[in-house]
Parts: sequence; C-alpha cells; structure tokens
Amino acid sequence: MGRAFEYRKARKMKRWGQMAKTFTRIGKDIVMAVKSGGPDPDSNGRLRAIIQNAKAANMPKENVDRAIKKASSKEQEDYKEIVYEAYAPHGIALVIETATDNHNRTVANVRSYLNKLGGSLGTQGMLDFMFDRKSVFRIPADGIDQEELELELIDVGGDDIELDDEANQYIIYGEFTAFGSIQKFLEEKGYDIKQAEFERIPNDYKELTDEEVADVEKLIERIEEDDDVQMVYHNMK
Repeated sequence: MGRAFEYRKARKMKRWGQMAKTFTRIGKDIVMAVKSGGPDPDSNGRLRAIIQNAKAANMPKENVDRAIKKASSKEQEDYKEIVYEAYAPHGIALVIETATDNHNRTVANVRSYLNKLGGSLGTQGMLDFMFDRKSVFRIPADGIDQEELELELIDVGGDDIELDDEANQYIIYGEFTAFGSIQKFLEEKGYDIKQAEFERIPNDYKELTDEEVADVEKLIERIEEDDDVQMVYHNMK
C-alpha cells in the first residue's frame, strides 16, 4: 500500500485544499446520509463519520448543523450517487463519483468535458478490475502499537495500516463492506477518528511524460470543477 498512500496523499492535499468545493461535497454527503439513516448521528454511523470529516476539513459546526436540518426537511431533494467510468488521454483510467439531482445534466457535462479534452466515456463496470474500493480511516498515532492494532483489525475487516509521518496519523485500510465494523471497533476502543471515508485505490499505475501528465491533469481539474462531481480517481503515476 506504499504507493497507494503516496497517490492518496497527493490527490487529497490538492482536493481538500479547495475549501469551497470540499464544503459542498460534505454538504451533499450529509444530505444522502440523513435521507438514508436519519438526522441523529448517534444512530447513524455514516452521518457520524461525515461529521468527523467535516471537522477535519475545518467546516464550521453551524454549517454542519444547518446541512443536517436542511436535509431533514421535505423541501430538500435527495441526491443520487452515480459513478462514471472513462478514459483520459494517453490511456489513463478515470472513475468519476458524482452526487446529483439531475442525471441528464451530469452525464451531459461529464461527456462534454471528456470529448473536449481528449477523453472518452465508457460503460459501467469496465474498470472494476483496475481499482479496489476500500474503507479508509485516519486516527492519531500517538500511544498506539501498530502491530497490535493491525492484528485486532483483522477480525473486523481491516487489511493494512500505513503511517502518515507528517500528520502523525495511522491510515487504516479495510474492505469496502467492513466500514461499519471497523468504525464500531475504533469507537469502542476510544480512538479519535479524524477521517473516515471510501476510496478507490488503483491496482496498477501508468507512467507518463510531463507533457502527457499535463494533458490528463487539465481534464481532471475540469471535471472536478463541476458541482455534481464528488471525487475523481485515476491510475496515473
């Protein structure tokens, strides 16, 4: 997972640095979590995790409370999670996660960005073999024995731990279906969960020239600017 961690770190530093976009993304996550599991974080583990992510992103508490209240109202439309799979220039695979209240608008926009910047929209499921979908948690590393924690996590679906030296945090990877069991384990142990989310980790990477990288990054940045887009994953080294 070493290379996966470096990939994740570089992508996240850039993505989460866009504060306004981050708040919009979290706001949509809150709506979907409340619609599916209710407004009480004590009984809604997914909402509880999103609130933790909001804190990590320095999203003001009043913004979070307002989003929860708005999501609970009948006036708030629900968002549907739709994943698009595509190829960027130079054969780079893209998985584009969106949350939208208008599928026709979203797919038209995504297709337009791809067509204009050298990419192509694919069919659902064609890139499943290229990415592993993982549950990912971050907790402070102080006072925690990594080997002991790793052994304990095996029983609840965890499969790897990385140390983020700069943040002094452990990054815990687990199976996609193990999100709830890992979250429950960490909470019961009293660990401070700084971030909890799902991610798609590439199984393999493709190395490009600087000029080719610039082509791909131009397309990714354009896609990420779209309000309906939550996250874009790729296998560019």
